[in-house]
Amino acid sequence: MEFKELETDRLYLKKINEHYSKDLFEYLSKDEVTRYLGQSSFKNINEVYEMIVKLEDKFKEKRGIMWGLVLKENNKLIGTMGYDCICLHNKRADIGYNINSDYWKRGLASEAINEILKFGFYNINLNRIGAVVFPENVASYTLLKKIGFKKEGLLRDYIIQDNIQRNTIVFSLLKKEF
Repeated sequence: MEFKELETDRLYLKKINEHYSKDLFEYLSKDEVTRYLGQSSFKNINEVYEMIVKLEDKFKEKRGIMWGLVLKENNKLIGTMGYDCICLHNKRADIGYNINSDYWKRGLASEAINEILKFGFYNINLNRIGAVVFPENVASYTLLKKIGFKKEGLLRDYIIQDNIQRNTIVFSLLKKEF
């Protein structure tokens, strides 16, 4: 699997590197952004550097690929989106994403997710793309349903965030439905 940069009308989907550390820290340190990510807000910039190393390791091991969502207008990284838990043998992966709250409700997630789904189905040859969403994250599951993802069910106590067991809803989209 090779890393391919993608493009939409308003975004470049680029490899995440230390150049974007400040942008990442800016929004991953906000509780309003991380509350649905299954992780705590970042407290210092070193956590961003550790995240970048983990993303690179996952990619090298062919277990994940994550793009930085970079606005064309100012070259600012405003989010990330990509695949976790890639299983090439079973042709499946889980999609994950986050966006700086300053850029919510502008259609940028919809724009990016369509390119990333195309890449998953046609470049990686996935058959199934899943997503796990907190029940309270209405914006996220509304986006998934709009694109065609189907709700499969509730995963009880699936994620621990801030020492609290949290339920999630699992969604999926099959290649033949895209």
